[in-house]
Amino acid sequence: MADEANRAAFFEIQGRMIESTAKLKQVQNQTRNKEGEKKRAYLTLEELRQMPDDTNTYKSIGRTFVLEPKPVLMNEQEQKFKDSETALASLQTSKEYLEKQMKEAENNLRELLQQDPGLARQIMSTSVM
Repeated sequence: MADEANRAAFFEIQGRMIESTAKLKQVQNQTRNKEGEKKRAYLTLEELRQMPDDTNTYKSIGRTFVLEPKPVLMNEQEQKFKDSETALASLQTSKEYLEKQMKEAENNLRELLQQDPGLARQIMSTSVM
């Protein structure tokens, strides 16, 4: 009976670890995307700052370009930059939480396998088949 309880606990912890790994990969991809958005906004702002205030500036909307005043474009880029920084901070918090969850699940698995060395052999023999 204890064997079944240990096996169930093992598979439950393993499931949590797989779920945390998938979520961590998703957060890492989102982080990469936000970093790209932040960099684009920063570079666009730098280019806009170098232009005189009376320069005609255009905003891309789909395949169309619309004339926009320079201050409007600068405000939009500054807002994108700030939004990206906020999102990156939030994603960093999520990443740290998920890494902590994974480490905890890993420790739980290690502890479970140390308590019942026969469990590792049983699991390996069932997964080979």
